[in-house]
Amino acid sequence: MAQHFLLSGKARTLSLAAILRMSDEEAYEAFKSIRFADNEGAPFCPKCGAVDLYALPRRKMWRCKAKECGCQFSITSGTIFSSRKLSIRDVLAAIAVFTNGAKGYSALQLSRDLDVQYKTAFVLAHKLREAIAAQDRNAKVSGEVEIDGMYAGGYVKPANHKENRRDRRLARNQNGKRMVVIAARERNGKIVTFVSKTEDQGVEGLENRIEVGSTVYADEASHWDAMHARYETKRINHSLAYSDGEGCTNQVESFFSRLRRAEIGTHHKIAGRYLAAYAAEMDWREDNRRVSNGEQYRAIVTAAARHPVSRQWKGYWQRRAAGGNQAV
Repeated sequence: MAQHFLLSGKARTLSLAAILRMSDEEAYEAFKSIRFADNEGAPFCPKCGAVDLYALPRRKMWRCKAKECGCQFSITSGTIFSSRKLSIRDVLAAIAVFTNGAKGYSALQLSRDLDVQYKTAFVLAHKLREAIAAQDRNAKVSGEVEIDGMYAGGYVKPANHKENRRDRRLARNQNGKRMVVIAARERNGKIVTFVSKTEDQGVEGLENRIEVGSTVYADEASHWDAMHARYETKRINHSLAYSDGEGCTNQVESFFSRLRRAEIGTHHKIAGRYLAAYAAEMDWREDNRRVSNGEQYRAIVTAAARHPVSRQWKGYWQRRAAGGNQAV
């Protein structure tokens, strides 16, 4: 059963019901086959890579036989699920419902589905976002590339009385919490995203994400003028038209539409230090929207099983309680 829903490449190949019907042992073997896929499912030491191990079956662990190593490890040691308390089946079920959220999946809904605390669901979801974001950390786009920015957060509520209202577009009337997601999208291809304080501050970051020789499409904002020095750049003035037959940024704006709907309809707020994580998630979902949900599921499980221990999310709530570094 485990191999059927994990490996099939047909449409709608992911069944949450099939996962929940799995025994703990079946879930364990399914995760093991992905965790150690580089060795055909046979365990190897995460510290030194040795395959000569002592099995500790009662504890479902192994110990490396290498004298200079001697590492003792479990199926999740050295992964983003290190020090987990949830069963492997619950972890697989969590990834399944996370995968099927076309516009994202809220931590509150995940906590209700799994019958766990909100804190547990919140950290688990962010661990999955970290794992899939790591796959595109150094990715670049090329060819015909559309660029734009989407501002999020920093909402300033207008005053009640008309005479007290101010122009909230002006910097002096903002609260300083507003940030922008910068996106570069290949036409009919891949997306890369990152977060900046303002659009003009993101220009330098884009130059490290777009291959030399690409053609860049941008709107009329003056800070995009710097792109002309490095790329062939075509502009569109949105006050006159959204497309003039050659220049347009409609595809990157369609991605922002999906990100905005995830914010409004699912998460309600994705600003601040979490903005980059949510943007990376929706970037991944957009890139893989034509892939069956079974393949998406396997990709997320694989990314999570091979991602190292999260230094951002392991012990997150303990650090908050202690007043430590909360940056993510």
